[in-house]
Amino acid sequence: MAAAGAAAAEPNKEPAPEAEALAAKEEEDSSSVTAYVLVAGISAPVVFFVDYASNCLFMEEIEGSVTVRDYIESTMEAEKSPQSLLGLAKTIGQVLARMHDEDLIHGDLTTSNMLLKPPLEQLNIVLIDFGLSFISGLPEDKGVDLYVLEKAFLSTHPNTETVFEAFLQSYSASSKKARPVLKKLDEVRLRGRKRSMVG
Repeated sequence: MAAAGAAAAEPNKEPAPEAEALAAKEEEDSSSVTAYVLVAGISAPVVFFVDYASNCLFMEEIEGSVTVRDYIESTMEAEKSPQSLLGLAKTIGQVLARMHDEDLIHGDLTTSNMLLKPPLEQLNIVLIDFGLSFISGLPEDKGVDLYVLEKAFLSTHPNTETVFEAFLQSYSASSKKARPVLKKLDEVRLRGRKRSMVG
C-alpha cells in the first residue's frame, strides 16, 4: 500500500490551522471522488483509509503497472511510429468518455496520471490522482479537462498528433454528450491561442 498526499510543513513549525483544514478537505474530496469513480465503473486505486491527522491517503498499489507516459515513450523509441499507439488512444477515449458522461471532471489529465496494469497488451487503463477532481455537467468544464490533456499530451509526446486525434475520435464515438464538449474544446483552444498572441 502506498501513502500519498502528506502535507509538507516547515521544520519545527506547526502548520497553520487553515492549511491543515485545507489539506484535510483535499484528502476527503479525493477519496470521495475516487469512490464515485469506482461506482461509475471506471478503474482507479481503491482507497483503504484516510488519515486526517497526517493528511494521508492509504490506497491500493497497482502492482506491475506503468504510466501511460512511460508506455508511450518506450513504444515510440522501439517502433519509431505513432501507429502502434492508436489502440491505446481508442481505449483512453472510451475511458474518458465514460468518466465525462458521469459528469466527473478529473482536473489534471496527463499521461502520468493514467496507469496501464498488466498484462500491458490488454490496455487496461487505471486513472489516478483525483486531488483536483470535481463533479460538473457543464460542457465547458469537460472541454477544459480535454484541453489540459491535449496540452500535456502534445508537449510531453512530440509527433503524436495523429494519436491525439484518434483519441478525440474515440471520445466522440463513445460519449453520449460529446458534441457540446468538443465544441467547448474548440472554444477553449481559441482562447488559448489568443492569450498566446497577446503574450
